[in-house]
Amino acid sequence: MGELQDIYGRGFKTLRVSLLSTCNLGCIYCTMGSEDEIAYDHRPQTPAARFIELIAAVHAHTGLKTIRLTGGEPLLYRELEAVISGIKALGITDIRMTSNAFLLERSAEKLQQAGLRSVNVSLDAMDANTFFAMTRRKQLPRTLQGIEAAIDAGLEVKINSVIMRGKNHDEVLPLLEYAFEHKVPIRFLEVMSMGHLFGKAGQYLFTQQNMLDTIATRYSFTRLPRKPSATANYWQTAQGDVFGIIGNESAPFCQDCNRLRLDAEGNIYGCLSSNNPIALNGSESSGELNEKLQQAMHQKQSLHFVGSELSMMHIGG
Repeated sequence: MGELQDIYGRGFKTLRVSLLSTCNLGCIYCTMGSEDEIAYDHRPQTPAARFIELIAAVHAHTGLKTIRLTGGEPLLYRELEAVISGIKALGITDIRMTSNAFLLERSAEKLQQAGLRSVNVSLDAMDANTFFAMTRRKQLPRTLQGIEAAIDAGLEVKINSVIMRGKNHDEVLPLLEYAFEHKVPIRFLEVMSMGHLFGKAGQYLFTQQNMLDTIATRYSFTRLPRKPSATANYWQTAQGDVFGIIGNESAPFCQDCNRLRLDAEGNIYGCLSSNNPIALNGSESSGELNEKLQQAMHQKQSLHFVGSELSMMHIGG
């Protein structure tokens, strides 16, 4: 079992797996925001056995600690329970998922029973009209019901909220209040320069400091120590509630990133900023696999995320 490191001494123990490139929302930071422009992936879904084969090969070589399942929307993947139980059978127990929660109410309990430990739910507004403007979907209650079902099922839940200046920056406090009411951590994300927003995200940037200034109008808070390899900075309010901010632009966290990404075609990436997929077939020799993983490690940025034309629909957040 090897310890992969890049030239900055960073290793990896977390693999993010994009199960498919289809989503049932049309979030404007991921797609162009028009129903006609959403690129649905009509190719057959990659079998669960194939994902397990690739994950097993990487795990045997590196000793993975965490798997995060993403998409597109992973709840649209038909063999989701099989992938989760297969990963658990490999001895990896920290299995997480990122979802929009539209379909989570009906599946939260069985996914928890299969081995899912936690879910990060994308929620960008509490106002129904703003929710529609951000996602091109009107059914905000379905997302909220999914969050509450996940809590009831015993899953660890976090809320992820992408904040865009001029689009939903006035939702910071309502989102915070919802999270505090339900006793779940919330993380606000600066918009990323990805896909159709590559090179254009700056006009929508609502920075970490902008968010803190907004929250300070209602709450007193203190900063918490940053954990190694964490994407978010965290604060705790005087009442004991916790919130985080992922400031990929104004407060980058590349310096100790420990993640690699696997897409549904079996390509591995070292960073969202890279458009150079490295194909895995699952049958590489130890030396060949080590070389490919090392190539992915070298894709990592030295300090700052620079963005990519790669769609978030394809590789996940």
